[in-house]
Amino acid sequence: MKSAIFDLANPDSLEQAVSALSQSLSMGKVLAGGQSLGPMMNMRLAQPELLVNATVLKALRHTEETAQAVILGAAITHAEIEDGRVPDPTGGLMQKVASGIAYRAVRNRGTLGGSLAHADPAADWINLMPLLNATMRVVGPTGTRDIEAAQWMIGTFTSALDDNEILIDVSIPKLSRQACRSYYKINRKPGEFSEATAGFLVDPLRDICRAVIGATDGPPLSLENEDAKALITELRSGRIGVLADHALLRAGIEKDTHSYQLHAVAMQRAVAMLDSEKGKMI
Repeated sequence: MKSAIFDLANPDSLEQAVSALSQSLSMGKVLAGGQSLGPMMNMRLAQPELLVNATVLKALRHTEETAQAVILGAAITHAEIEDGRVPDPTGGLMQKVASGIAYRAVRNRGTLGGSLAHADPAADWINLMPLLNATMRVVGPTGTRDIEAAQWMIGTFTSALDDNEILIDVSIPKLSRQACRSYYKINRKPGEFSEATAGFLVDPLRDICRAVIGATDGPPLSLENEDAKALITELRSGRIGVLADHALLRAGIEKDTHSYQLHAVAMQRAVAMLDSEKGKMI
């Protein structure tokens, strides 16, 4: 199939892009990499009347590094992160995650912001950003606002973006040299979306301990501080105990299901990676 008829806007600025979206009466979509939106339009699962081309906006291609964080423009591609062409505040974790997204042809065009705005629960950035405590900056008719990663995904394919807002960039806090972190996903073969995802971050210098369980039917589950520490301790015993069981249930995963078993394995392997030299990449 081919997509339904649509108009294409090539704005010269963010202001023009926001104006075009506002005038489309909720029937417009922002086109970033197009690696998810394009196939959905061809299958008529999405039928926007207007596409606003964000790839032409230089304001979405910037990078900035401060003492505390790295800011990546929403139109930065997966391949640019994978190849180290932009700063990585995680000391290699983002590069590793980017290298596992789909295939190289997709990574060449797919963007960080496009993936986050699409809000597929099985995608990588939607699960990694809460682990890193990132902040998304968006712009709309009334100006800019910041959205924390933990509040970004509202539901499956639904983000906190309003219909007339555009994601500008993502601010990712830097980790210290003592940070230890892991990210593990289970998929049947390389290039496929994840069936189960788990990640852990321990940074003693910054007093951070965090866990994320993703690739569920909704937003990823984030655990902070003492809850995350207790979960790591339990998983180090090599078993799925009360805390891990409770976390999986909170994430919306039913017990004694195939998904439950996959997520349990993902958590165990993520903790093993955390404790190995592979998990200490800084």
